[in-house]
Parts: sequence; structure tokens; C-alpha cells
Amino acid sequence: MTKFKYCVALLVACVAAVASAQSFSPDRVRGDVTFLSDDLLEGRDTGSRGHEIAARFVASRFAALGLKPAGDNGTYFQRVTFQRTEPTGKPGTVTISGPGGSRSWNHATDVIVGVNALQPNYDVSAPLVFVGFGLESAALGIDDYRGLDARGKIVVALRGYPNGLPTEEGAHLSATKDQIAAHHGAIGLIYVDTNRSAKTRPWSVYLRSPNSPSFTWVDPEGKPHVDAPAIRASASLHGPAAEAAFAGATRSLAAIRAEADRVGGRPKGFPLKTTVRITKEAKTERVTSPNVAAILPGSDPSLASQYVVLSAHLDHIGITPPKPGDTAQTDRINNGALDNAAGVSTMLEVARAAATAPQRARRSILFVASTGEEKGLLGADYFAEHPTVPIASIVGNVDLDMPLLLYHFTDLVAFGADHSTIGPLTASAVAPMGLKLSPDPMPEEGIFTRSDHYMFVRQGVPAVFLATGFANGGAEQWHKFLAGNYHHPGDDVSQPIDWESGARFAEANYRIMMAMADADAPPMWFKGDFFGDAFAPNAPRAAKK
Repeated sequence: MTKFKYCVALLVACVAAVASAQSFSPDRVRGDVTFLSDDLLEGRDTGSRGHEIAARFVASRFAALGLKPAGDNGTYFQRVTFQRTEPTGKPGTVTISGPGGSRSWNHATDVIVGVNALQPNYDVSAPLVFVGFGLESAALGIDDYRGLDARGKIVVALRGYPNGLPTEEGAHLSATKDQIAAHHGAIGLIYVDTNRSAKTRPWSVYLRSPNSPSFTWVDPEGKPHVDAPAIRASASLHGPAAEAAFAGATRSLAAIRAEADRVGGRPKGFPLKTTVRITKEAKTERVTSPNVAAILPGSDPSLASQYVVLSAHLDHIGITPPKPGDTAQTDRINNGALDNAAGVSTMLEVARAAATAPQRARRSILFVASTGEEKGLLGADYFAEHPTVPIASIVGNVDLDMPLLLYHFTDLVAFGADHSTIGPLTASAVAPMGLKLSPDPMPEEGIFTRSDHYMFVRQGVPAVFLATGFANGGAEQWHKFLAGNYHHPGDDVSQPIDWESGARFAEANYRIMMAMADADAPPMWFKGDFFGDAFAPNAPRAAKK
């Protein structure tokens, strides 16, 4: 046995001994989930009274455990200001002109027009340039803008990323298309589906809530945060509208999509023979909503200034607007029992176990219940950009989002585990429970960029998002939930929730957090890792075993 493996084995044995002395209660998990998903809280929407009640509940639990406040001004709350931007009654429009003539579409037909937080009312016209998938990465050898002039243009990009590209790297690049377009001088961005993306998320899904407000956080100077401020207009095109953009083009959209379907298929860009005019009218307002944060100080004077973060989003999506045929008895409250009252309740159970352990962890543990996750990971983004402890002192993050407690899970998925030493540490920490780590079972969903840990990654912090796995009937339960109660009033405690699994999930996360907090070395990115090189180029590296 190597010295490294011996140290890991010894650490895991110590953590296992401590964990065995702790109890993890199904009843406590049930009680917390039941309260947080009660109708009284009206779905915990960002900026709502219900979310404020939930935040005070979490803060009171932190206080009862003796955790130190880690919010603003000696409180448990980090108050975040958001700008809410939503369409007015006048629909946005897309008008495409070219060899086939000129044709217009209203928002929420075959086009969806995006809002602009910095310019709520806009009227932007420009020539169109097709840019393939619209990606750029020297590390991956991708440059979809090579030979193209996008300056002052509106670019048309395929949704998603090339078939065969590593899924987590692909999801990250796909999430930054607006920034890449702005870097090349574009003033607008239009998305069209590939065959794969249309199958994963049909157009009908986008039309379910086309007028939902858009949120962004506001910086301390009062300016809305926008990743790509140069992008003035945006839209998604479907069916005839997408075809119209390619009228008279040297390649048909059908041929481009066929190429994109192939493994390694990367359609090259070219100037289109069409122009577009995009208009939008919107209104804005400011709302506030808190992150809730607390610290359990570490016991080792040499390590207590380092923090491992356990995070879970507290918000959900509120109340669904009434639909034709709804009555006074129609349930429109999206309670969010599993998404994500279950994750927050897990975090509270871990906090209780850590605070009452016979010996405190060596590093400090920072617990964060974030707001605005359902609006685009905004509360976590604000916290990572404006942390209440120095960002350099945050050495690792585990995020808990929607553990599916509907079956006896026998495996876990740690999204992001392949990038840092948190992966093998997590696998070792949960092994004594008979649990194993499984690879991403839903790579087509791009989950790596869709939970709060991603915002810590963007600040150079090794992080994973932990979920229950697909083994032992998990696949069936996940597919059923995502097609049914996910983001639906049915996600409440009337579901057949396995509370014993809630307690086991809490124990697994306790073991992981204690292993991270007690290890001699902090979590490290692996040598040559894409995310480590992109966001923490000067940080220490570990060899990948």
C-alpha cells in the first residue's frame, strides 16, 4: 500500500468511527422537509414572503446549533438584490429578411425573444452569421469563429455542443456562448436546435413558460450583473423561423443538423444571406432575497482558516399562474419537497451531526442555503463573487440539489468528480456504507452547469454536485420524477418519500464533509484538468490515480 493510499484509508477509518457514533434521523429529515414544503411557504419563490420564512427557519436552526453567523453585519443573512425583468403586454418580434423575402414572427410562436437586463426595450437589426456551435476553446482545439467576421453582426449558433465532446466541458462551453460571441464583436445571439437538442428538450417545453421573468443579481454599485453586456438582443428560432434564417444559404439547415448528429460532427460557420430585426419591450423591478450562511469553526489552528462549503438551494419556483380550466381547488403551489427542501434538510442534519460530534472537524465548515438557484444559480453566483470569507480560503464545495428520496439508493453520482481529488475522497468516504460512485447517467442534460457548485468552480474552487444514483431502481424513479412532479405542484410530501434514505443521504454527506475537513491536504484539481487550468491555473495540482 502506498503512503498516499494508507493515509486515505486511515482518514476514512477515523471518519467512519466518528460517523458510527452519530445518529441520522429520518424523522428530523421528514420534519424539516415537511415544514419547508408546506403550502404556507407558497413554493419559496425568490423574493417572496415564503422564501423569507424558509430563510428564517434555516437561520434559527443554525443559531440553535451554535454555528457562527456568516452573512452580512453579524447576521446569518447575505441579502442579495435582484433585478426582475419581464415582458410587457406587447410581444417581442423577430423579422427575417433575405432571398425568400421578409417574414415576421411574434414571441412565443416559432420564436422566443430574450430579455436584456441592461436594455429592457430594444430594437436591433443586423446581418446574420452562422457560427456552428459557437464555441471556442484553445484547450480543446475548438475555434468555431475561425475565418468569420462577427463584428456588429447577430450570430446564429446551434444549441448544445458537438456529439463526442466531454459532457461537462461541453456543458460549460455551451453555457458561455454569449460571452464567446461578445468577444468576437457580435451584438446579438440566436439559437437554433440540433436534432439531438430538440429530442432532449422539445420546443413545446420552451413554450410552457415563455413569459417567465428573467432575474439577475445587482452589484453593490446598483448595476445589474450581465455576463455578456455587449449582446443586445437574443432569440431562439424553431421550424419555419429557423429555416428562414438559412434562406439562400450555401448549406441547408437540414444538412447542418445531419452533420451535427454525427460523433465529432462540427459544422463550419459561414455568412448567411439574411438579416434580422429583433424587438422587445420589458419592464424591470428590484427585489431582495437572502442567502443564509453559517460557520462551524475548525478545531485545528493551522487549518481553521480554510473552509469547506456544503451548499443547497433554498428557493423553488413559487406558484404556477392559473391556466384555462383551473378552479379555486386547483393546486398551483410548487412546494419543492425534493427540489430542494430535501437538500436543505440534508444540510441541516449534517450541520447538527458536525456541531455535536465528539471532536470538531479540523477545517471550518461553511454552510450556505442559497437563493435564486431556480433563476440561474444567482444566489450562489453572488456568494461566490462576494463571499463572506476570503474566496482563497474556500478549498472545496459539495452541493446538494434534489436528492431523489423515492427508493433505497445504493449508489451516488458526484457530478464533477473526475476533475479533482474530491472525487476519490467522496468514493472512499461513502464506501463503508456500501455505496459506490457512478458516472453521470444523464450527460445529455448538461447537469454539471445547472447546480450551484458550478459557480464555485468558476471561482477556481474544486466542487461536486451530489445526487442519488440510478442503481436499484433509481433510473426508473428519476425518469418518472423528471417527466412528472419535477417543477410541478406534485413535488410535495404526498409522494412516497423514503425517509430512511434521507437519513442515509445525510450520513453520506457527513462522511464526505468530515473527510474533506480533516484531510491533511485540501482538495486539489487534477493535473491537466480543463476546469482547474481554466479557473485556477496557479493552484497546486494532484496526480490523477
